[in-house]
Amino acid sequence: MILQPMIRNNICMNAHPVGCAVHVREQIEYVRGREKIEMPKRVLVIGSSAGYGLASRITAAFAGGAGTIGVAYEKPASGKRPATVGWYNTEVFEKAARENGLVAESVIGDAFSDEVKQEVIEKIKALLGQVDLVVYSLASGVRTDPKTGETYRSALKPIGGEYTAKSIDPMSGVVADVTIQPATDEETESTVKVMGGEDWELWVEALLGAGVLADGAITVAYSYIGPEVTRAVYRDGTIGKAKEHLEKSAAGIDRRLTDIGGHAYVSVNKALVTRSSAVIPVVPLYLASLFRVMKEKGLHEGCIEQMYRLFSERLYAGGEVPVDGDGRIRLDDWEMRDDVQQAVAALWDRVTTENVGELIDIESYKTEFLNIHGFGYDSVDYDADVEV
Repeated sequence: MILQPMIRNNICMNAHPVGCAVHVREQIEYVRGREKIEMPKRVLVIGSSAGYGLASRITAAFAGGAGTIGVAYEKPASGKRPATVGWYNTEVFEKAARENGLVAESVIGDAFSDEVKQEVIEKIKALLGQVDLVVYSLASGVRTDPKTGETYRSALKPIGGEYTAKSIDPMSGVVADVTIQPATDEETESTVKVMGGEDWELWVEALLGAGVLADGAITVAYSYIGPEVTRAVYRDGTIGKAKEHLEKSAAGIDRRLTDIGGHAYVSVNKALVTRSSAVIPVVPLYLASLFRVMKEKGLHEGCIEQMYRLFSERLYAGGEVPVDGDGRIRLDDWEMRDDVQQAVAALWDRVTTENVGELIDIESYKTEFLNIHGFGYDSVDYDADVEV
């Protein structure tokens, strides 16, 4: 069938298998071109099929020589409906890793469930014995609590009052104010249940209880803080409360790992175009402004550059892992530099629908958004029939 991007409300509803292959191979080639990383050879990535999770898996395999097990909730093609982005990404990654003699297996299912946790444990025992690194990179809008059976849904809303700010429709380039109504207490609590650290803690408990965490094992989860312009809807909003819970959970997990000499970290990463960030109001305008500034300063990074830097310069650089006063790894250090944020704020104040193309890098935003779904690559013929 012929596939063109189907975009609704900043969500791309389909994926192109050939383009997804290009997207994954580009990341593989990036890490292959860098120095090797002295790191553990047995890695579990929970949320492994896209974004930071996929980049973590690629870095571990092709820069670190690690065997990996991934966990993701994806769907194969059905009839004329193509598979999900992560399904194609995982197929391409696993084929490339196996061709390099590496273990590369995945469990496809609900990572929040006890059943998937048990299936992963059995796969670890069979293929790796134990794991030395656990990456927690889940991005989901819905979670069913395995203990109570109650289903929670996250909400991307401010807390305490409505929020009005400048935003952009990235596909049309129209800049306009958006107003978001405040979250209820129930919505805030549900968001924390979905996106906070509770499930991360359950994973660690399950892995410890099964004896599949190696001595000295590290686990890392990903968070974000962001600038003043997105603070009300992000860090001070419902999703920010969830990230705070995630960060607090790291301390408890770290204590829990004391007996095996392990550690838990939260890495605060930079803002990037991901399937999750694209639907947060205000964020696309910030990202397009940030792209221009960081590219001009030679500081721009995508997911794969960030994860290579995390592994090579933070987690496995030798010696103590550098953290901030709250115990967090700060991989957003370039984004949050004063000169970068001042330049972004200046663009933010000036940008309008009429000058979008001159002031900010909306074209790079659109290209990256399309690329993560397998579209927008010059090397792919999107008018050709493709086997889905």
